[in-house]
Amino acid sequence: MSAKSYRDYFVIGMGLDPIHVGTGGSRLGQIDLTIVRDPVTRVPKIPGSSFAGVYRTYAAMFLEEERSKPNSPIRRESPYFPNCTGQGKQPSQNQGGHCGKPDCPICVTFGFAKGQGGGFAGLAAFSDAHVLLFPVATREGPIWITSPTALRLVNCEIDNIQLDNFLYQEPKENQESDQQRDLNLGWLMFERKNYNNWEEHIKKNINDKIPEYIKNRIGLLSDKLFSFIVNCNLEVRTSVSIDPDTGTAGNRALFSYEALPRTTILVWTVTCRNPKHFKVGDQEITAQINENKIDSPDRVFEVIEKAHEYLEHLGIGGMNTRGMGRLRVISSSQINTSSSNSKTSDTV
Repeated sequence: MSAKSYRDYFVIGMGLDPIHVGTGGSRLGQIDLTIVRDPVTRVPKIPGSSFAGVYRTYAAMFLEEERSKPNSPIRRESPYFPNCTGQGKQPSQNQGGHCGKPDCPICVTFGFAKGQGGGFAGLAAFSDAHVLLFPVATREGPIWITSPTALRLVNCEIDNIQLDNFLYQEPKENQESDQQRDLNLGWLMFERKNYNNWEEHIKKNINDKIPEYIKNRIGLLSDKLFSFIVNCNLEVRTSVSIDPDTGTAGNRALFSYEALPRTTILVWTVTCRNPKHFKVGDQEITAQINENKIDSPDRVFEVIEKAHEYLEHLGIGGMNTRGMGRLRVISSSQINTSSSNSKTSDTV
């Protein structure tokens, strides 16, 4: 039986800081610098293109650090970083630009536009990152809301239920009567109801993927209300540009920007293609990671995982110098595989 051409992997991350991935400009309205939203649900997201560039840079940083170590097994004259990151200009006298070689883990994983024998699309593809759980302030402390559409991102189906305008939560044993009172989500008050199929439909799908302090503080809303509550509770900050000549606030330089709040849980998918089914030009792929040949989708995902530590410390998106962007990967697992073949990590 031939090897499968690809494998998909769930990656779930939690914002350690607010995250701002902007739309590339300003608009008239209350917020000057808005963040990217899904065009249908209007829920904020992080585009896959943002992940592709960040993952490439951070994986190259890791390999360059490994190459620079004394007695490193990596034999390579040109550096991984910054040469094999960036826009991939044509190399000049072996300096700068993607190398485009079949033995380069960065170029074969993320692709390149120019190189020996033309371009290569790469072995890894990234989906957009969507909100799975969103933190909202209440009088009882923060809770993390979700919706049927959000739960489908982790193959969790909510069937045969009309959510209406209620907040559904997990039934509690020995629940006191005052816990059944209405609860505010930001500035809106909701009537609470128990969702009796919580264990079957929700808990078994996400409880092993999220931090312990979030598990018992989840609320379920309809898709319509989920989008509305998320957009009403984004973090909004105001900053001012500094005039370099005076060192003080510039004239008419006040601006506001929005961000996903800290502890937002995001989920995205990485599709890793089988290297055995591809060639770089007319050459077989010979790149290695951890001294192992990249000859399977799992090996491709190992290259991807090297970026996760850097993602936690260096972040993604804009406003990094204003305390934004850090994203911790809390779970990564292969999709639709047996438990014996799955890869899971929990770094919380």
